[in-house]
Amino acid sequence: MAVRRIIRMGHPHLRQPAAAVDPTVLDTPEFARLLDDMYDTLHDYGGIGLAAPQIDVSLRLAIIELPGGPSRYGEIERIPLTVFVNPVLSVVDPAAAGYWEGCLSVPGLRGFVTRPQHVHVRYLDELGNEAEMTLQGFPATVVQHEFDHLDGRLYIDRIDDPTKLVFEDEFDRYVLPALQGSPTV
Repeated sequence: MAVRRIIRMGHPHLRQPAAAVDPTVLDTPEFARLLDDMYDTLHDYGGIGLAAPQIDVSLRLAIIELPGGPSRYGEIERIPLTVFVNPVLSVVDPAAAGYWEGCLSVPGLRGFVTRPQHVHVRYLDELGNEAEMTLQGFPATVVQHEFDHLDGRLYIDRIDDPTKLVFEDEFDRYVLPALQGSPTV
């Protein structure tokens, strides 16, 4: 188990689509070590999601953990630490909403991104079991953000208004106070 370095925007590997995970490797010590490293990295960096390409491993693998409860995004549902192997996302309802997103691979910045707010995900869990979940609101945004990494995309690619890309210090100082109480902070 180790904390791995997260590669940042500008690293060419972040822009490459990741390869599918061969399900036969899921029960190997190497895969278990990769998952342990991803958990350690996620927690060390203080994130809520991490995709394997962010630690320079080109595999369709992501982990997400949402603590749930009140947040700057309103009340959010808890998602325990979940492993998504080869996820396939489909939009249930295209109605969209926006959130100010940040990313461990784009440190120091936040951007306002609009995404569909009702999605369905089919995936394999870490044991190779088929699983699925339907997500709405902020959790739907989180899975889309993480799965974008699997396709070589960053949240900044989805910003419609470039004036809504800001440094985190300015976000905390100017944007957040103006948005307090808004359901789509």
